Amino acid sequence: MGKEYFPEVSQPIAYEGVDSDNPLAFHYYDADRVVAGRPMKDHLRFAVAYWHTMRGTGSDPFGGGVYDRPWGQGSTEMEQAHDTMDASFEFVSKLTAPFWCFHDRDIAPEGGSVAESNANLKEIVDHAEQKQNETGIKLLWGTANLFSHPRYTHGAATNPDPLVTAHAAAQVRRAIDATIQLGGAGYTFWGGREGYASLINTNLKQEREQLAAFLKMAIAYGRSQGFEGDFYIEPKPGEPTTHQYDYDAATVIGFLHEFDLMNDLKLNIEANHCTLAGHTFEHDLQTAAAAGRLGSVDANHGAILGWDTDEYPTDLASNVQALLVVLKMGGFTNGGFNFDAKVRRGSFDTVDLFHGHISGMDTLAHSLLIADRIIQDGEIDAFIDQRYAGWKEGIGAKILSGGATLEELEEYAAAQGEAEKRSGRQELRERLFNKYIYSKNIH
Repeated sequence: MGKEYFPEVSQPIAYEGVDSDNPLAFHYYDADRVVAGRPMKDHLRFAVAYWHTMRGTGSDPFGGGVYDRPWGQGSTEMEQAHDTMDASFEFVSKLTAPFWCFHDRDIAPEGGSVAESNANLKEIVDHAEQKQNETGIKLLWGTANLFSHPRYTHGAATNPDPLVTAHAAAQVRRAIDATIQLGGAGYTFWGGREGYASLINTNLKQEREQLAAFLKMAIAYGRSQGFEGDFYIEPKPGEPTTHQYDYDAATVIGFLHEFDLMNDLKLNIEANHCTLAGHTFEHDLQTAAAAGRLGSVDANHGAILGWDTDEYPTDLASNVQALLVVLKMGGFTNGGFNFDAKVRRGSFDTVDLFHGHISGMDTLAHSLLIADRIIQDGEIDAFIDQRYAGWKEGIGAKILSGGATLEELEEYAAAQGEAEKRSGRQELRERLFNKYIYSKNIH
């Protein structure tokens, strides 16, 4: 048996129910409990993010790293990479999460050449495959870090220099290979610097065309290698560049339509990105789901500070609305809830990683129970159906089907007279929603 990195947690985290006072136990997440016809674990498909959980340093825009992790003590970068992989699978196993996610450069260091970088990644992926086989933990999705290296200062796929884009292509190829080797259910494109700071030095039209060409090339490669999972694109607002080409769900959906990629990509929605884009989490989820393109979720929460604070998701009301969207679309196919979240700068102890994940898992499990009760009771949905009843028949149905004309509608308006004012009953609906949120009988 190798080194133990989390001795403070001697047993896997277990479900103990809402009356438990144990901080290292689940109070709502009962993995095998059947909700809406499926076990909780199959609805939620929790995944641990390697980058924040294992590689987080506690840095922020005003200060560098403050954590001293026991898996970062090796004498070489590759030794540290192996130790970190061991620690990660110990953590995920003790947490009892079924999945993990990675960026290529988080699991393996970049080398001095493309060949050395590829060799480093392959060595660590082989190690990860061994750990997956030992533990039964699976890969939710993989991705490539195309934003940290100085070469990507002006973007990767959208860079003015095609040599930089070639380096990005090399990374994506090997990250897709790694995802395939590890049996990943999906692959994510995360455009950390795919945008611009000023139009004075930018060819916006060409950069967007470059991004589309890059996505098509990468997807074609993945399919040629037998990858059958989902490809995701993650909307990202103005951070770090002033204008991101994948700003929010609506922007991405428009981009997919414009470049004939709608059937090739789904969206991976991050809650904190929605906040930075000026939306609510549930807004972008609903926007993606309405287009049939919601694929997976980065579960977190963010303060309004202008950058990703990536807090653990503890806002029950927001997450209930999120679970309503997921349940009503029929659940995930290959996606799930990946905790793209990190402990706070002052949370130095490794046990804090467990507290953060347990809190988020319990919040989402509680949200699932509430969302299911709302759907089963049907009162909120019945009101919405009644409010839009006029569109189900008569002139409303004719408009939606494309069979009406402006002349016909003018005649209809003249014949019917002024429309009756009807209250939206928003305050009553909010009160009813809060009744579910604060109910003590949903557990």
